[in-house]
Amino acid sequence: MKLYKTLLADFEEMSLGYSAIGIIASSCLGSVAAMLILMNGHTFIEMFQLFIVVAVCMAFNTVILAQFKAKIVFNTLLLSLAISSIFILINIF
Repeated sequence: MKLYKTLLADFEEMSLGYSAIGIIASSCLGSVAAMLILMNGHTFIEMFQLFIVVAVCMAFNTVILAQFKAKIVFNTLLLSLAISSIFILINIF
């Protein structure tokens, strides 16, 4: 919890710069997840996984463009990175 509070305080201090880096990180990790999902096939399960990854990455971009509070942006960034990472790990193995 201490790490979360430290990172959140740092994010709130420099939210504009970190938001730009967050868009790059979320988009890159999301595109890797999408590529791995599509490499496994085109069934309903893969398309549903792809929908989740795309929706969460787009939600993060929307939160930034709507200029939500820094805490909401930070939490959405963490969610986006976590979801993309989970689907990357699921589709690698």
